[in-house]
Amino acid sequence: MCDYSLFAHPNRLANEGERLVVYRFSSTSVGLASPADVTASQPAQCPGAWRKWFSWSAIRDWLNSPEPAHPVPAVCIPPGARLMVRDIGRDLQRELGVGAEEEVTFVELSLEAHRYRDAISFANGRELLLQRLREGQRVDVLSLTGADLPEIGRPEAVSAGAV
Repeated sequence: MCDYSLFAHPNRLANEGERLVVYRFSSTSVGLASPADVTASQPAQCPGAWRKWFSWSAIRDWLNSPEPAHPVPAVCIPPGARLMVRDIGRDLQRELGVGAEEEVTFVELSLEAHRYRDAISFANGRELLLQRLREGQRVDVLSLTGADLPEIGRPEAVSAGAV
């Protein structure tokens, strides 16, 4: 549902019909989040504020800054959920033989500890770890239930070379 790396973050279950975005959390792991939560967590920008980042004191302050007051909750997806993944980059389209928008099934590739396992499975059988999706990519939750799900850790997932 949510990779081990996101357990330290607040989280919640997705809702059918919800639009999510791919987001890089403070743990550096990639997961799904609500666009509204992402926007609410970002500080307001002042014109010319980018200039302050070109000083060592600004970088030091940023590295030592506390967690945001409103951390972005990870949105967890149950295995078997149907999703519409949008904005698939051209490199991934070529690599996986898919289009810019694809309906996928959410899967977990493994139960091993300390290993990324959340992935999506395309209609052509190719699987992709969520970690490979691009930040800001849009994902629509079509359905939270799935039918006839293969078991986790299935040999065909491993031999298919999950990417």
